[in-house]
Amino acid sequence: MSRIPPSLARRVDRLARRAHAFHRWSHHPLCDRYRAEVVRLGRRARFCLGCSLTALGAVAGLGAGALLQAAPEAWLVGAGLALLLAVPAAVRPRAPADERSGEGARRAGKVLTRFLPTALAGLAVAQALAAPSPGRLAAAALAALAVGWGVLRYRRRGPDRSACRGCPEGPPGVRCPGFAPMARRERALSRLAGRWIAAALPPPGAPATSPLPPPASRPAPRPSGPPPSRPRPA
Repeated sequence: MSRIPPSLARRVDRLARRAHAFHRWSHHPLCDRYRAEVVRLGRRARFCLGCSLTALGAVAGLGAGALLQAAPEAWLVGAGLALLLAVPAAVRPRAPADERSGEGARRAGKVLTRFLPTALAGLAVAQALAAPSPGRLAAAALAALAVGWGVLRYRRRGPDRSACRGCPEGPPGVRCPGFAPMARRERALSRLAGRWIAAALPPPGAPATSPLPPPASRPAPRPSGPPPSRPRPA
């Protein structure tokens, strides 16, 4: 059982969330080699470019599908089928030529493989919800299947660390400059949380709780039976 008070534990949890909020959605090391994969907002906030484009594409597609007039069903079914067939080509291990590509080319590739597919999928789903029909429902199902298959393939592929090849610091680890800001925040968090815990817990050798007061003396039990007879005066 933890000796830390529950209020202090919640305070440390809140501090940890705030300390690591700046890179929570970065999904990449924060170094120059991954500069093309990360979007910088403000002084410290970082967001994954691929995830950001995926979310923006879905929102843009849903909004366009809800505002525009009903598109021909054949076009929507064709778009859904094209998305399904393009998943193996969009989610694949990065080729050696891509490792040498510039920042602009890598960002353009993210637009083609993240923003456009989710925008088309959102458009098909919004059109099916606005004007349901067998063709539009089939297009929405194809688009949703394509997105789900792409996510599954991406998770099975795992993170792409091809940008770490040739780095003088070696593979990602304690020496990686991309993890240095996170490590500094973690050390500062550990120091501050340690001071809070040390101030909340009793010093070594001191009793954990205040000693209990001695039990109150109980009155002597009264003897059972009739009371003794008193002698009468002569």
